[in-house]
Amino acid sequence: MTIREIRVIPDPVLRTPCEPIKEITPAVRRLVEDLLETVDDPGRAGLSANQIGVSLRAFSYNIDGTVGYILNPVMEETSGEQYGDEGCLSVPGLWYATRRADYARVRGIDLDGKTVVLEGHGMMGRMLQHEYDHLDGHIYLDRLEKQVRREAMRRLRAQR
Repeated sequence: MTIREIRVIPDPVLRTPCEPIKEITPAVRRLVEDLLETVDDPGRAGLSANQIGVSLRAFSYNIDGTVGYILNPVMEETSGEQYGDEGCLSVPGLWYATRRADYARVRGIDLDGKTVVLEGHGMMGRMLQHEYDHLDGHIYLDRLEKQVRREAMRRLRAQR
């Protein structure tokens, strides 16, 4: 297992939709180990494969001390609404209030090909949507209101 370097914006891998995992290979098993190792750090709620440079549909999570992963997730349901601060390992140092559904449910598989369902409200719901967006090539800044997004992009350019 290896703690992997986090890719940051404007790395193009973050804007590229990820490919489905077609077969559980030794490389996919190593990817999951690396995702789990890399997300298991205080302050990290989730980590998508493209954030460590791999364009495959997989992410890991670390919510309330529970660490896990899912492969090929499909968003099945969202409901309700929450509006709160959100940040991203790939957009270091910037936190903005972001509108998300309060509840989210995704279905995918594990390394044995068995069905996995992840669901939750609040932080869990936010994380599921955030990581799912990453797999589609989106970052949370894309969800900000236009004027706030402009400010965020200015701050991002100034950081570089």
